[in-house]
Amino acid sequence: MSDSQLNIITVRIIKNFEYRTCKNLILKVDLANTTIAELKELCKQKVMTESGFKPYRTVELDTLKIYTQAFGHKTQNLIINLEDEGFLRDEQATLEFAGIRNETELSFFNMAAYTAYANDPKMAW
Repeated sequence: MSDSQLNIITVRIIKNFEYRTCKNLILKVDLANTTIAELKELCKQKVMTESGFKPYRTVELDTLKIYTQAFGHKTQNLIINLEDEGFLRDEQATLEFAGIRNETELSFFNMAAYTAYANDPKMAW
């Protein structure tokens, strides 16, 4: 596959919402042929094998959500987009079908931790 078919996306691997602990994972993917499930597995593989993600290996990453699209509106929350839309629930859908475009930022996190944070969105230092 040539680089012209690949698009760049940023996946924000979130360890902790209250302390705003996250690390960006920059990926080149084929939006038309990569499914949500394949992207999740790719991200998990990178977290488990790349040295910079060692502190993130204990987090049970299970949910993807759109943080922002290129040239779209940005959320005021620095760690995650708390609006209800944007969850990528259909594991078999391609990224393109799910609305992912070049330079989209996604968040990859634990849903239980997200729910607790969404119910009481406080920041800790």
